[in-house]
Amino acid sequence: MNDYRILVVDDEEDLCEILKFNLEMEEYMVDTANSAEEALKLELPRYNLILLDVMMGEISGFKMASMMKKNKDTQNIPIIFITAKDTENDTLTGFNLGADDYISKPFSLREVIMRVKAVLRRTAGVQTQVPEQLIYKGLSVNIPKKKVTINNEEISLTKKEFEILLLLLQNQGRVFSREDILAKVWHDEVYVLDRTVDVNITRLRKKIGEYGACIVTRLGYGYCFECE
Repeated sequence: MNDYRILVVDDEEDLCEILKFNLEMEEYMVDTANSAEEALKLELPRYNLILLDVMMGEISGFKMASMMKKNKDTQNIPIIFITAKDTENDTLTGFNLGADDYISKPFSLREVIMRVKAVLRRTAGVQTQVPEQLIYKGLSVNIPKKKVTINNEEISLTKKEFEILLLLLQNQGRVFSREDILAKVWHDEVYVLDRTVDVNITRLRKKIGEYGACIVTRLGYGYCFECE
């Protein structure tokens, strides 16, 4: 699996799932949202590309794109509009908002995948702003300071516990196997048992109190941080 993470935002749930399935077949990490409101609650700076429908509820795709371009943490994230609105004015509006591409419905999945690859190649050198702090309700992780607080009270974590929490929090909803966590957290150590991950997860859950329940075990698969 490559390191590109894509967000698909469309109020057609079936279309979201189709795009998710086909993009995952290309080994992208894909999340979906069925409204701009839902998408804006996510940690948007972690995405390398957003496929964005135009015609949605109260917040249209154009409005969401405009909001993103005004935010320094999201202004450099590439956007491909996918929409049934294909008039010249609509297309120009999309590009004026900083869109990287514009695909009209109906479309072929092959076309979408080729355009996604083209945009990612073109924007690969553009660095998006990485947030220095991750916040989930009362849980806060200050990345440069390696500091975790709950309701403004600092929690003492070991280096490995901090790195596990950061990994899961940065990738909310994504399941990491024990092997994944070992590779990312213990990447420079040769002899480490799978059980080591379980022990560290158990300690981490206890230390972060009520948020320990957000670190969910997916039997047979691994662990993920799941929002309540």
